[in-house]
Formats: sequence, C-alpha cells, structure tokens
Amino acid sequence: MLRYILFRVLQVIPVLLGTTFLIYFMVFAMPGDPIAAMFGEKVPSQAVLDRLREQYNLDKPFFIQYLLYLKGILTGDFGVSFSGEPVSEVLARAFPVTIQLAIMAIIISLVLAIVIGLFSGLRKGKMFDNVNLIIGLVFMSVPIFVIAFIAQYGLGLKLGLFSPTVGTGAPLKDMLLPAIVLGVSLYATSMRLTRSSVIDTLNQDFVRTAYAKGLSRNRVIPVHVLRNSLIPTITNTATDFGTLMVGATVTEGIFNVPGVGNVLFKAILKGENTTVVSFVTVMVLIYLGVNLVVDLLYAVLDPRIRYA
Repeated sequence: MLRYILFRVLQVIPVLLGTTFLIYFMVFAMPGDPIAAMFGEKVPSQAVLDRLREQYNLDKPFFIQYLLYLKGILTGDFGVSFSGEPVSEVLARAFPVTIQLAIMAIIISLVLAIVIGLFSGLRKGKMFDNVNLIIGLVFMSVPIFVIAFIAQYGLGLKLGLFSPTVGTGAPLKDMLLPAIVLGVSLYATSMRLTRSSVIDTLNQDFVRTAYAKGLSRNRVIPVHVLRNSLIPTITNTATDFGTLMVGATVTEGIFNVPGVGNVLFKAILKGENTTVVSFVTVMVLIYLGVNLVVDLLYAVLDPRIRYA
C-alpha cells in the first residue's frame, strides 16, 4: 500500500509543473501590457510604468518570471494584486466560501446518487427505475442557471424556505439553496453510473458465490455489491468537485456568493494577471489533491488495484 501511495504522489509532480507552466504561459505570454491596461485611457509616465513592471517582475525574461512564480508558490507568496492587496488575502476570503459550497453540493449529490442509483439498479425496469431515469435526464438537460432561478424564485422568494441570496459574511445555512441547486444538477450523472455499476456487479460470479454460501441479502448488497459499484461514482465525484471549484461562477453570481467564481471573473475583467494565475494555480492544487485522494480510495474499495 505504501508503494502505491508513493507512486501516486510522484505522479502529481510532473502534472503540477506542466499545468502551472501552461497557466502562466497562457496568461502572461498573451499580447498586451497589463500594466498599461491598469490606467485605462490615462497615459502614465514611463518611470511609473517601469517601476510597476519591476514590482511585478514583468521586466524580466519569461522563464525567470515563471521560476519566481514557482518560488512564490512553494513559499506561500502569491504576489500582490494590481489594487495593492496581497493575493493571499483575496484567496483567504474567497476559497473557504467556495470550498464550503462545493463540499455541501458534493454531499447532496453523492447521497442522492448512491441511494437512488442503488435502488434503481436493484429494481431495474420497474416503475421506480424508469421514473428516476426520466428525472435524471431532465436535470442533465436543463441548464443550471434555469434550475438556479427557479429555486431562487420558488423556494427562496415565494415559499421562504431558504435565503434567496448569500452575500458577504452570511451564515453557512444561507448557502444551502445554492448547494442544493449544484448538487441536484450534478447528481444525475453519478446516479446513472451507480445504477449501471450495480446492475453489472449483480451479475458477477462473486455475488452469486456469496448468495450460494448462504449470506443474506442485507449482507451481500452493502458489502459486495455497493462497495464494488462505487468506483465509477467516486471518479465522477472527483471530477464534479473540480468542476464546482472552477465552474460555479454562474451559481455564485445568481445567489451573490462571494466565492472564487465571482472574484476570478472580476479579476479577468480587470486584467489582474497575478490574481488570475494564483487562483487558477490553487484550483489545480486542490483538483490534484482530490484526484490523489480518489486514487487512494480506489485501493481501499478494490484491493486488486493496489496489487496490480
């Protein structure tokens, strides 16, 4: 098991170097002068431009800039935004909000996917299965902003069951509605994967052997069927978590969630390359970390993987 963990950790290093280089290249190697863009139509003196370029290391060759950027990542120094605020402080405000929202949404999505997918797989072709397949297809087809607006208007404004907006400093319970919207929009794919995997596992020889040995259904289903059916669901959940970390911009905008999506969108509009690169880098680190955890969960769920 230790060898398997070490191998997976070592695989993360080249991926991290490759992604950070591409991120930095795509942002800073683009044509245009971000320093000059800070002033809009005003034309600052050359001395001011030179001083700001030196401050942000833009006067150095590209590869030197990249190495200084890597050094900053390793030391926890993400630089300073064009507004003069350390990017680490912006990160400290925005990322906890988005992480909380993502975790809540993933829990909702995972619970719905496992429970509904399991019962649909066990009742293949029955009314429960057919209805849930239709409902899942609807949620997969409807854009998330439609679901968000309907939930905000119906559950938030009309029925008053949830807070329709979040805002800065809002309590955790106010994020329940956007978390439900995200969770419901994501659960359908995981539910269908769980259902298909359960149906496939039920036809495996080890399940028939378990029944032949006299094990009860209450023992076979959770231990032998569900456990071996969760690998595709866990994989999709890891992808969903990464999607939530980088793609919840629309939902955060509708519910006024002060998270990563809102901050990143404003930074792109302002041309704050340092903020954009730092935020995307942290997203990559989180995404790699989640996928590493998922790889380790594979070995727990199916011991054959770590011995392969």
